[in-house]
Amino acid sequence: MTYNVQPLRTETEIDDFLFCLRRNKNAPRDVFLFTLGINTGLRMSDLVKLKKRDIVHSKNPTIVEQKTGKKRTLYLSSLQELIINYTKNLNEEDYLFPSSKCGHLEVNTVYQMFQKVAELLGRKDIGTHTLRKTFGYHYYKKTRDIATLMEIFGHSSEKITKRYIGINEDEISSTLKNFKLGF
Repeated sequence: MTYNVQPLRTETEIDDFLFCLRRNKNAPRDVFLFTLGINTGLRMSDLVKLKKRDIVHSKNPTIVEQKTGKKRTLYLSSLQELIINYTKNLNEEDYLFPSSKCGHLEVNTVYQMFQKVAELLGRKDIGTHTLRKTFGYHYYKKTRDIATLMEIFGHSSEKITKRYIGINEDEISSTLKNFKLGF
């Protein structure tokens, strides 16, 4: 079976996903995870390991990405109110996304949660990379700055980044629909 995880391309798709997450047993945690993910573009393996101390002392904290070992600055100024409200009852060393067992949520647990949401939404293209891809897709749509997005993601080419965020032939075609020069 081919499994092609896609971004959430519209505000309605994002709202629908949030609607489903708000009905979870751990809704505040799950909604914050989703919101932080679509606004930072972090990999799920980096998101689930964040602690309060990692994000509350600076609007632009730096983390070290697990997969690449590279430092990455997060730009969280637009999320400050949300961060303050979510973390107000947490200790400095508390994980932002605690597991009910102990420690932090595992990536596979998040995947299973997202599969339940996908089922409710009738989608087969949701996974843990959906948040990262959603960030990239919307960043590109707003800025058209593929070079900076490529740098944020650590990709080696613009082609890889465009394929990753789902800028597909239909979208390319629609941008060229009324394009003409010289006449």
